[in-house]
Amino acid sequence: YFHGWPTSRLEAQLLEPEAIRQGARVIAVDRPGYGLSDFQPGRRLLDWPADVTELADHLGLERFAVVGVSGGGPYAAVCAWALPERLTRVFVVNGLAPLSSREALRGMHAPNRALLRLARPLPQLGRPLLGAFAWTLRRGLPPILALPFAAGFAPVDREVLRVAEVSRTIYQATREAFRSGARGPAWEGRIYPRPWGFEPAEIRAPLEIWHGGADRNVPAEMGRSLHESVAGSRLRLYPAEGHLSLPYRLRSRILQELLR
Repeated sequence: YFHGWPTSRLEAQLLEPEAIRQGARVIAVDRPGYGLSDFQPGRRLLDWPADVTELADHLGLERFAVVGVSGGGPYAAVCAWALPERLTRVFVVNGLAPLSSREALRGMHAPNRALLRLARPLPQLGRPLLGAFAWTLRRGLPPILALPFAAGFAPVDREVLRVAEVSRTIYQATREAFRSGARGPAWEGRIYPRPWGFEPAEIRAPLEIWHGGADRNVPAEMGRSLHESVAGSRLRLYPAEGHLSLPYRLRSRILQELLR
């Protein structure tokens, strides 16, 4: 399970009851610089499959499925490209597509769009902004910098945020992301707007793209774009679901499909 941005492995706690019911083993991984994982200077998206391979070898997993949610989507995609022989299924859920053109951000909620557009030419802005956000989280204060982002959520996502386990888990997962400071999340903000280092058209692993049609954080156009780039991929578009509601409300179905 590859978490979003900027959260952490704790995000996967929302899957735990359903995973136990279905007998699924969910391994949630902090990316470098998040949570319990050390910062990796100069990290690229292309470095991730080697980390996943090392972990899988250590755990004795010959074959396995991966799912990337939101900012974890590109990490699932790069594994699909680099490790097709080891992957049983690959799911990208409300995931980012390549951001190589301005059109890629069309339809995205304005604060998210501005942050990603600024990250490439002005990467030095990311760390102080995210550092201030982390400071409020560590002190248990209302994260003021998050308000413009939360205001842009679709109504269905705001409804899901009223569920106690969802709001609690997202808060804990986001706070944990900054356990060692803002360097990791800030560096990842530089990775997303840059070229992935491979062409999605080269992906040969079985790829499924699940996307909410009401998603304002990562618009459904990104899911369509990735689907059109990867021959043989499957797009499941849920018009009534949003960025948070889809992975939460459809978590049982996602696990069932991953276990097939």
